[in-house]
Amino acid sequence: MGRFLICAIGALATFAIHTSPTRAQMYDDVAVERDVRVRMGDGATLSTDVYRPVKDGRVVAEPLPVLLHRTPYEMQGGVENQARYFARHGYVVVVQNLRGRYESDGVFKKYDLLGTQDAYATLAWLSDQPFTLKVGMWGTSYGAHTQAEATKSDGPGLGITILNMGGLSNAWDNAVRHGGAFELGRELTWAWGQAQSSDAPSDVAREHIANESVFDWMDVLPLRKGLSPLAASPEFENYLLNEWTHSDYDDFWSGRGLNWSEYYDETADIPMLHVGGWYDIWLRSTTDNYMGLSKLKESPIHMLIGPWDHGGNTRHTTGDVDFGPDAAIPDFGTDFQLRWFNHFLKDQDTGVNSGMPVRLFLMGSGDGHKTPEGKLFHGGSWIDAADWPLPNARDTPYYFHPDGSLRTEPPSGGTPSTTYTYDPRHPVPTIGGNVSGRLRMANGRGDGPFNQREHPDFYGSELPYLPLRARSDVVVFQTEPLTEDVAVVGPITVHVFGSSTAVDTDFTAKLVDVYPPSEDYIEGYDMNLADGILRSRYRGGRTQQELMTPGEIYEFEIRPFGTGNVFKRGHRIRIDISSSNFPRFDVNPNTGEPLGQNRQIIQADNTIHHNAQYPSHVVLPIMPIGR
Repeated sequence: MGRFLICAIGALATFAIHTSPTRAQMYDDVAVERDVRVRMGDGATLSTDVYRPVKDGRVVAEPLPVLLHRTPYEMQGGVENQARYFARHGYVVVVQNLRGRYESDGVFKKYDLLGTQDAYATLAWLSDQPFTLKVGMWGTSYGAHTQAEATKSDGPGLGITILNMGGLSNAWDNAVRHGGAFELGRELTWAWGQAQSSDAPSDVAREHIANESVFDWMDVLPLRKGLSPLAASPEFENYLLNEWTHSDYDDFWSGRGLNWSEYYDETADIPMLHVGGWYDIWLRSTTDNYMGLSKLKESPIHMLIGPWDHGGNTRHTTGDVDFGPDAAIPDFGTDFQLRWFNHFLKDQDTGVNSGMPVRLFLMGSGDGHKTPEGKLFHGGSWIDAADWPLPNARDTPYYFHPDGSLRTEPPSGGTPSTTYTYDPRHPVPTIGGNVSGRLRMANGRGDGPFNQREHPDFYGSELPYLPLRARSDVVVFQTEPLTEDVAVVGPITVHVFGSSTAVDTDFTAKLVDVYPPSEDYIEGYDMNLADGILRSRYRGGRTQQELMTPGEIYEFEIRPFGTGNVFKRGHRIRIDISSSNFPRFDVNPNTGEPLGQNRQIIQADNTIHHNAQYPSHVVLPIMPIGR
C-alpha cells in the first residue's frame, strides 16, 4: 500500500482529547490522563495515556515537544517511569497501546500493515493538539518497530527517533527467518509468553498455556494448527505458523509490516539513532537500517552498538561474560536519550551530533580472569568510526585446511574434504548467541556469550556435558595461537563448498574466540561471537527454492551477524561448521518437504570441501590496531 493511501486513511480520522481535570491524576510535577481514546482511520480507538508537566500546581499550557511511545505491552512500569521522567524535563509524553492490546480496540496482529496506518493517524492526531510542537519517539524492541512504522508512514511532525534494538529491516533476513531457517527459539517463546499475558483471550487460555512447558513441546516439532496449547490463543498461533511455513520471499515478506528495507526511499528524512547489541537478535536490522538510511537521507543518522543482549544497555555483563564497567550506559533510559531529544527537539547543543556517526564497543581487552560474580572478564573499549562497515577494515579470507587449521594461505592440491553425519533428532544445542528468547531453562536469560560447552541449563544438552567441539557433527577450523592481537570489526561471511546425501540440509557457521588454558579456566574458554545458518534450498536466493542433487558440490554463503572483537595474542580464531543450532533455529529434516510441515526426518551425510578447487573459507574484516 503506497504512502498516499496511508495518508488518506490517516486524514479521515477524527480526534478528541478529554481535558476534564477530574480524569487526570495530578502529581507534584506531572499530570497523567489515562485511557484517552485516539480514533484511527477505520473507526477503532486506541488507548493512550498523556503525561504533561505541572508547574506551580497547574498543567503547563504552552506548546511543548512531544515524546511518543507505542507498544503492545503494558503501559505502566518501566515505560511509565520514563514517561514521568521526560515530562518532568519539559516534554508532553504520549504512551499508546497498539490495536487489539489491553484497552485498545481491534485485533492485534504482529507486524501488521495497520501498524503503519495507525502510526500515521496517531501523528496526525498529535499535530492537531494545542500542546504539540515537534514529536520524538523512543522505545526498545517492539517500541522500536513502532518507530519504524511511523517513519515509513512519514507522518506529520516527527522530528527524531531513537530505535533501541528493533526496527525490523527485513524479517526474512533477520529475527524471523535467517538464511531460510526459522528463528524458532525466539518466535516460539515470544508467542508462548504473550499467550499467557494478562491480555490473552481468556483466563482459560492463559491457564492452559501456562500449564504447559514450551521446552516439552520442542520435542514434538513442528507444531500443527489446532494441535498445540497455542490453539487456545489463535492470533498468536496464526502468527507463529504463518511465518514458520511461509518460506519463499514474496509479497508476504516485502509488505510494510515485515519490511523496512524496501521502503527506505519513502522514509521520513529525520535524525535517527539506531542502537544495537553484538548479542541482540535485531543486530542485522540495526546495521542494515543504518547503512540503508544514512546513504539516502540528509538528516543525521547515527549508530551505536554495545556488547549487549536484547535490552541490556545498562549492564556491563552479558551472558557469562563481563565487559567492564565502561560497557554499560547506566542512564540510557533517561539522561542519555534526553540529551538527544533536547538537541533535536529543543535546539540545545548537547554535543550528540558532533564527532563521527558510528560508535562501537570493541570487545576483548580483558585478561580473561574469573570475576567474583563468576564471569569471564573479556573487557573492551569504545571506538568511533566514520561509517559501517569500517572504512579501514580489510576483508581477509581465512581458509579451511584438511588438518583443521584456519590460515590466510589457500589450500593446495585436490580431493580433501570432511564428512560428518547430521541427525535432526540429535541437533547441536544452542549455547547463547543472538537469541532474544527464553532458551536457558534455568538461571535467567540464554542470550549472549557463553563457554561453548553443553550445560544442564541449556535445552538439548546431555550428559556428560562436553564441549561442542567434541561432537562428531561439529567440524572445527582454528588458527595457531596468535602472535599478536587481531581486531575483527564488521560483517562476516562464510563460504562453504559443500555436498550432501540429502536433497535439502543446513550449514551453520560460528565464530569463536578461543582462550588458552589459565588458572581460572584450566580447559580454556570457547567464547562465541557470531553465528549464522543457510538452508541449502535457498543457496541461490530467497525468492525460489531449489533442492540439491545428492553428491553434487555447491557453494553456500553463510552470513553471521557482524562483530567487533580483539582476539588477543595467545588466543585462537575458530570457525565451527555444522548443520544445526537448536532451538535457536528449527531443525532441517533433510527431506525437502515444505518448511515447518514435515512428517519425516532422515539423517544426512554432509561434506565440507577444502581444496584448491573448492577453497571453503571465512572472510573476516581485520581492523588495524592502534591507528
